Amino acid sequence: MRATAHPPAARAAVRLLACLALVCLALVLAAPPASAAPGGGRDDDRGSGDARGRGDDGGSGADRSSGEPARGNGRGPDDGRVGYDVSHPQCDEDLPEDPAFAVVGVNGGLATRPNPCLAEQLEWAAESATGRVSGQPEVQLYLNTANPGQVRHLVTTWPESGRSPYGRCLGGNTLACSWQYGWLRSYASVNSFFVPAATEADLDPDPAGYRWWLDVETMNTWQERSPEAAARNRAALEGMTDHLTGLGAEVGLYSTGYQWGRIAGQVPPDSPLYELDSWLAGATTRSEAAANCTLPPLVGGGRVVLAQYVTGGLDHNHPCR
Repeated sequence: MRATAHPPAARAAVRLLACLALVCLALVLAAPPASAAPGGGRDDDRGSGDARGRGDDGGSGADRSSGEPARGNGRGPDDGRVGYDVSHPQCDEDLPEDPAFAVVGVNGGLATRPNPCLAEQLEWAAESATGRVSGQPEVQLYLNTANPGQVRHLVTTWPESGRSPYGRCLGGNTLACSWQYGWLRSYASVNSFFVPAATEADLDPDPAGYRWWLDVETMNTWQERSPEAAARNRAALEGMTDHLTGLGAEVGLYSTGYQWGRIAGQVPPDSPLYELDSWLAGATTRSEAAANCTLPPLVGGGRVVLAQYVTGGLDHNHPCR
């Protein structure tokens, strides 16, 4: 049987279609997969955190490793009113430029340890903060807190003696010794850690010139499981507060509502803690932080003045007033 011969016009059409098919195949092979995106991952607005803590109720973080400034809550670059808090996890890292204000951790994660790069971070805060938010000091500080009275036989820093508003401390797990423990921790943090670092950074070493925040988190050692334990925890925080206010410093409280309730319980009006302002943790976007500004303060006589949010691996802070 003879093959059917195609006319010249038909043969030309076939060749043209074949060429077009080859060109389309080449374009498909050269194109990237539709799922590939710059950076190779999902772009979201969640950070990591060590709670300067921030755990059980959504947490806010502390192992902040990024030096990237925040980009707000999806509304473009921030408006210049965002502050940052840093401490030992950010040692040797590039820190944000031109924060509105900065909060620097004096301790190295525990109340008994110094932040090893405190002087460098104080210098960064003093040189970089713009002061664009009235009511928020350009350089602020925070202290780690704790009360190891229930495990005092495991630590070397529990007081054996001393006077307090609760009477004499004789070394037991009492309100008096809890207050004394807090007072001593604040004394050591100010005089052994902050003053030498501020002097090295050529900052005013007078603690009265700064706002000091007490960082209250469940990740540190606290007494627990009874109203009496919560009262002793409050006494430790009162000791720190009394030491700082005795120096002329302004004091505030940092925590989440959940963690504060677990650690300190209900603060009575006659406590030195009752009128302290609050810095609330727990948000992951600036809009969430702004909403947290409307939450109740940690203590009945104070106000919520700062709200933290963690994004890009760094702690950002939204001023509430």
